[in-house]
Amino acid sequence: MQSKLVDIETAPLTGTAHPLSAPATDRAAGVLLGAACGDALGVPYEFSRRLHADERPAMIGGGLGPYEPGEYSDDTQMHVCIAAVASTGADLTSPSALDQIARNFHQWRDGGASDIGNQTRTVLGAAKRHRTGTPAQAMLAEADAYTTRTEFSAGNGSLMRTGIVALAYLDDVEGMARAATVVSSLTHSDPECIEACILWCSGIRTAVLEGTFDGVREGITLLPGHRQEIWHARLDEAEENPPHHWARNGYVVTALQAAWSAITRTPVPELSPERGSFPAQHFQLATEAAVRAGNDTDTVAAIAGALLGARWGVSAIPLAWQQAVNGWPNLRGAELVRLAVLTARKGLDDADGWPSAPRVKIPAYAGKAFAVYHPADPGVRLGNLPLTEYVGQPPVDAVVSLCRVGQSPVFPQIDAEHVRVWLIDKEGENPNLHYVVDQAARQVLRLRQEGKRVLLHCVAGRSRTPAIAAAYSALLGTNPRTALEEVHTALGHWALPSHPQLHDAVYELAGQTPPSTRPRPARRSFFRRRR
Repeated sequence: MQSKLVDIETAPLTGTAHPLSAPATDRAAGVLLGAACGDALGVPYEFSRRLHADERPAMIGGGLGPYEPGEYSDDTQMHVCIAAVASTGADLTSPSALDQIARNFHQWRDGGASDIGNQTRTVLGAAKRHRTGTPAQAMLAEADAYTTRTEFSAGNGSLMRTGIVALAYLDDVEGMARAATVVSSLTHSDPECIEACILWCSGIRTAVLEGTFDGVREGITLLPGHRQEIWHARLDEAEENPPHHWARNGYVVTALQAAWSAITRTPVPELSPERGSFPAQHFQLATEAAVRAGNDTDTVAAIAGALLGARWGVSAIPLAWQQAVNGWPNLRGAELVRLAVLTARKGLDDADGWPSAPRVKIPAYAGKAFAVYHPADPGVRLGNLPLTEYVGQPPVDAVVSLCRVGQSPVFPQIDAEHVRVWLIDKEGENPNLHYVVDQAARQVLRLRQEGKRVLLHCVAGRSRTPAIAAAYSALLGTNPRTALEEVHTALGHWALPSHPQLHDAVYELAGQTPPSTRPRPARRSFFRRRR
């Protein structure tokens, strides 16, 4: 169930959604979820003993809340307050949008804040008592007053929630800078807070559009001339020192430096599938490094996670983290992805109703509903998207979806765990292909080890489903060629998949070179073994 917070009305922008490629959409989808995962990973260690290099953080909950395992804190809660407006397509610099963000902040403070920073608490409290002007005007006035009277007014509380702002202005860098300025200024109007938000938004925007981290330094050109060398020096310092170099990272500058240090000083793993090494693991490794900065761990990791998610995409976020993350107002991973993608698309769903529809449209090529047993494990059934609307639903305890299914539960009548995998059935559209195939297969293995009966499906069950099913067989010890032949035979396929790279990935994950001629099972009826 979603809070009314994510159902607000603001004036939408006119025009069409930004024409994002599939990889860029993947990266946009990773911004808010990446921030939330960093936040939840850092929660248990906030203001406690700093973890050492050989200690791996985990989403175990606790912390200052105390929080449930995987629960994010005020960093993401405030991020969601902004995303609720940005996802409608509103211009975040407009009075109506700013007023709605301000109202959301008040609603959060009054009924949802599990934790709140001192500066944010002071400004919101004063704004609530402010008797003149609109909600945003009152908040801006009190933020300015706080900055004027307080020596330390450059806290990290606006940088932690700025990622979604960048997604709203992928086609307008100047508009992005204006929005970053005014949204930060609602609670943090100190020039250093504003500058940090502009730099991080620039980094996220470029990461989504181009798949690099170059935008952080490029964003320095958006700052006043006399401030540019200062920030170049600060980024240089971050690249030369480990994240824990800045013990007091509640300050916006040191928080940014600690996050940038974690990102730039964490090596990107090489692609070596047979050894379980994937470039996409940089997301996890760098986020963990941000937590090891110590002190304000959830905020530094949330800041880093937004940029890492923008660079590597939601497909690079460990599925275990995606499954675990949760928080106010009763949101989980799929809802965070929805808010981010809608923001990047200026509030518009695609022709299939994604990402907002309870159920996405099922294309005709998906065929009739079917389910067959996995040849190596009858506890796994292989099927297609139409099966999820079939009245006689299969007896399963978990569903692994390799395609878009919509926001509603796959099988509303049963309490089944749902694992959503970002996997596109088209060559060249999955920059993290090997990592995703490996992650999906290991999720099936994990679910089976927990004794759960699993449905593994994609749209038609002809390409993604057999690939992941074969990768799962390989984890059980079956030779990749045999695994693929057995799975395709079970499904009754006789043609090559539309995405041969998926087959190649199964071989490469097992440390084998894909054959030049891929296995072709004996021709048989496509419907023969369906149950």
